Amino acid sequence: MVMKASVLTKLNAPLVVADIAMPESLAYGQVAVKILVSGICGAQLQEIRGEKGNAAFLPHLLGHEGCGIVDSIGEGVTRVKPGDKVVLHWRKATGIEAACPAYGWWRKPGSEASDRAMSRLSVGGGRVTTLSEYTVASENRLTPVPMDTPVELCALLGCGLSTALGTIESEAAVKFGESVLIVGTGGLGCNLIRCACMAKANPVVAVDVHANKKRVALSLGATRYVDSSQEDLSKIGRFDVVIDTAGAGDSMEKTLPLLSPSGRFIMVGQPGPGKSVSMLNARHMFEGEGKSIKATQGGGFRPERDIPRYVRMWKAGVLSIDGIITARLPLRQINKGIDMVIAGKASRVLIDMTL
Repeated sequence: MVMKASVLTKLNAPLVVADIAMPESLAYGQVAVKILVSGICGAQLQEIRGEKGNAAFLPHLLGHEGCGIVDSIGEGVTRVKPGDKVVLHWRKATGIEAACPAYGWWRKPGSEASDRAMSRLSVGGGRVTTLSEYTVASENRLTPVPMDTPVELCALLGCGLSTALGTIESEAAVKFGESVLIVGTGGLGCNLIRCACMAKANPVVAVDVHANKKRVALSLGATRYVDSSQEDLSKIGRFDVVIDTAGAGDSMEKTLPLLSPSGRFIMVGQPGPGKSVSMLNARHMFEGEGKSIKATQGGGFRPERDIPRYVRMWKAGVLSIDGIITARLPLRQINKGIDMVIAGKASRVLIDMTL
């Protein structure tokens, strides 16, 4: 079967939307899924820049948060069945850790070649990819949800929203009335604002370098927005919890001193390879009972346990995704969506395979 997919063929270059052949058969533990929608996450921008150790594995498919319908299953699969609606997520759940699939791509070797002079490339795919019409995923990267679960919610639960919920609830363990500073207001940052407000944190301050992010941050519940390109961060106060989504060394250096005594600094964004973070006058880390710095992997959420709980929260009206999704684009406009994210013009962009 041939399907449309976005392919990373070269670092720091636009993705190529091409006709890609699905594997002829499913290996043990693999599941074929028809993708409905996929989110564009900051991790995809890192992959495009080659910051995920992926430079040696091109061409490659991308995407790690989405919603789809199970098409068929390989030997050994028991967690899902054909027809199930599923969340596709990068965090491991229970189930089989299957081999990574290989897709096929027939390409002309050059513009001077005749139509019959074609070469077949092997296109790699991780244990979950979502920016294509179909995908082959490992069983442990899928979690079934009720059929009436909105596809938008499913996509966000694949990474951004689940990471935010896990970070606020578990990694930062935010208590009522604690102050929270969120650095970076992209898709993850916006979800963190919403989740910090759900936890009754106060104040919830958002920091970014884009002035246009102020309206969205305040609409999601932030009590204050700080444009760090215009304001001195050292004067905005101290915080019980600082959550960094940017992964930029200079922003961490400026916000680490903003921790209150016994404060917690949570690193969600990953610094690029070879980048360092320095700490001027580290004595401030020993105030109170001692401050902490912790790097988190997806907020530590466990898909098989937490995604069904998050869906129940949404159905009960406790959890909202209103205001998180900025744009919904067809696959052919994937590079427009990526450009929007890079330029800071979007919270979350969804790629809709039905458009």
